[in-house]
Amino acid sequence: MQLTILGNSSGGPFHGRHYTAQVLQVENHTFLIDCGEGTQMQIFRHRVRVDTCKQVFISHLHGDHVFGLIGLITNWSHKKRSETLHIFSPPGLQELIETTIRVCGIRLSYEIEFHVVDATVSAKVFETNSVEVWTIPLHHRGPTTGWLFRAKARLRNMRPEKIEEYDIPFSAIPGIKAGGDFELPDGRWVANAELTLDPAPPVSYAFCSDTAFSEPVIEVVRGVDLLYHEATYNNKNTPEAELYYHSTAAQAAEIARRAGVKRLILGHISGRYADTEQHLIEAKAIFENVEITEEGGRWEVGAEIPASN
Repeated sequence: MQLTILGNSSGGPFHGRHYTAQVLQVENHTFLIDCGEGTQMQIFRHRVRVDTCKQVFISHLHGDHVFGLIGLITNWSHKKRSETLHIFSPPGLQELIETTIRVCGIRLSYEIEFHVVDATVSAKVFETNSVEVWTIPLHHRGPTTGWLFRAKARLRNMRPEKIEEYDIPFSAIPGIKAGGDFELPDGRWVANAELTLDPAPPVSYAFCSDTAFSEPVIEVVRGVDLLYHEATYNNKNTPEAELYYHSTAAQAAEIARRAGVKRLILGHISGRYADTEQHLIEAKAIFENVEITEEGGRWEVGAEIPASN
């Protein structure tokens, strides 16, 4: 999995930060996560390929997470897209999009299929051969869901030299990769451990957009390789975080610590902060392996350090 941050701001495009939007690449699948105003500009600026995107995941209907979607939908139509677009979100987005399309007289070249999710539970809402997507119930103003992406376990890897040594036919390889042993013509059995190598462990990414500190989140994101958690405020503004159902950097770090995640990245920073150094200081006091997201930054999920921008 590779994650690209397109926007990490809260409430406005302040201090060079833009509204929330991310792209997650899982093998040959491209997923768009939230789509705030200006997402198309960020896609162009950071040279991110999204035209093959078939699934969009929207956390909630606040404008800084969704107002860029109609522009992207229209742009895809201008490019003569033909493949159906699947949009997952809490209730209300279909009405918003279809009303805008009708009022603006937009004629799409493709179909849109809306998938309404229950933001109050954690449930699997989508899967491919390589990944599952689950909802994460969040605590915000109005129905809001995070998104958990879990890669599926891969088959074992064949040792090429063993194929030659034991003259293993092609027809037997799928069973061996699935964990089976191999029977030789003389009746002897060769153990799977001799024939194969362990696959890379499956990785996971959790996206927690706008939310107050919420203990139920801890169990859902437990042990993930990479957690993105909103950190709208620092400790000085904790009362406002509580009032508007947002989190501080320290609260995000507490979620990461108690959930035992491997890495934490913070975003959705309020425009009142010109820099994020205090956010990082307060978070690191609780959870060491934490970074502030940078727009255009790319993270290899499961890696120890970010990939080069």
